[in-house]
Amino acid sequence: MSKVPAWLGQVGAELTRMGERLDQRRAEAEEEERPVPRTAPESVPPPPAYAPSVAAKPDPVSAIPWGMRVAGEAAWRLLVLAGLLYVLMRVIGAVQLVVMAFAAGLLITALLQPTVAWLKRYGMPRGLATALTAVAGFVLMGLVGWFVVWQVMENIDDLSNRVTDGINELKRWLLDSPFHVTEGQINDIAKTLSDAVGSNTEKITSAGLQGLTVIVELLTGIVLAMFSTLFLLYDGRKIWHWTLKLVPAQAREGVAGAGPRAWTTLTAYVRGTVLVALIDALFIGLGLYFLNVPLAVPLAVFIFLGAFIPLVGALVSGALAVVVALVTQDVFTALMVLCVVLGVQQIEGHVLQPFILGRAVRVHPLAVVLSVAIGSLVAGIGGAVVAVPVVAVTNTVVGYLRAYSAEQALPKSPAQDPASSSSPSSASASASSPPPPPSSPSSGEAPEVPAAAPSAKPATAEAGDGRE
Repeated sequence: MSKVPAWLGQVGAELTRMGERLDQRRAEAEEEERPVPRTAPESVPPPPAYAPSVAAKPDPVSAIPWGMRVAGEAAWRLLVLAGLLYVLMRVIGAVQLVVMAFAAGLLITALLQPTVAWLKRYGMPRGLATALTAVAGFVLMGLVGWFVVWQVMENIDDLSNRVTDGINELKRWLLDSPFHVTEGQINDIAKTLSDAVGSNTEKITSAGLQGLTVIVELLTGIVLAMFSTLFLLYDGRKIWHWTLKLVPAQAREGVAGAGPRAWTTLTAYVRGTVLVALIDALFIGLGLYFLNVPLAVPLAVFIFLGAFIPLVGALVSGALAVVVALVTQDVFTALMVLCVVLGVQQIEGHVLQPFILGRAVRVHPLAVVLSVAIGSLVAGIGGAVVAVPVVAVTNTVVGYLRAYSAEQALPKSPAQDPASSSSPSSASASASSPPPPPSSPSSGEAPEVPAAAPSAKPATAEAGDGRE
């Protein structure tokens, strides 16, 4: 028991020493946290009087001219857009067959949709109306193609004989012309052409072998275009509402208003182009028939198809008709065909197109030429056909969205009519409610494929999905 007090004393002494060490460390920590007094800066002697004065350097942003800053800001944005456009073109090029087939189906739908709407107005079910219209349309196109091939095969022997006679007539005319062309020079030209054909036999053979691939792709594109047309005619409204769901909610109202206008423009373009092409083919074909030019009907069909490529198609088809008349008949007949072609095209450009197409799809000739050139470079003949409709629809959509943005930017003012001013609740309700979207231009029946809901609000567009 005598050791217990000694042990307790040692424990107490140890605790005392620990407390002292803790106090010491606390004091050191407080000393470190205490701010150190700043010493007065040493005074810098002023520069001597003979030292040159140095101006302060300006801000780098202000040193760059304003125009260069704007150009730089626009340049990197244009680079981003160009990169996006390049990637988009590469993707379209990879699936060019699908894109062109869908574009063809869209154009055919714009042509056939009024017939479906007309049949539905007379009580026919939508499915039956779609089936009858599509079958009749594709059968009519097939009959036209078969008729053209039949006419060519029926007249190919006569055309070959006439071409031979025309070449001999051209040879005699060159020998008797004031150009002093000798028979030896003509024979040299013929030999050069023959050698060129003989040296390129392998290329011609490989092109013939590739023709099988082209035929398979053409048949695939026709099948895809037919299916696209059927589904667009039957479920066009539902497809459009589903497309609206992919648009951000903030921009959905403007896109919902631009869609019907774009469809109206496309429909007007297709109908007007078909009507103008029919008139061109009819009158030029009659002129070729009365001038006794062979293959008048196939040439008229070719002129009809060429009218779908503005400016360029009419030029190529008219030149082909003149060449056929020159080779198979004589120079006078070729000049008469040229007068007929130029006269019909002048009437088309100055009377038919402004009257039939109207201002809704009016595109500047420079824009037409550039768009056709770009379309042909990107996707060949198919790109040249769809280039002008794309430009016309884009012009309509951009114009509507610009007007819609300007309207949305206007300040909202309450109604000024007496009823709203007399009732505070009605005035506040009318001030808080958004203005209705501008109504689409009246063009007969509303388009069925991109028709939006009565109200362009996103919720209404989604709620109307699948309902007429």
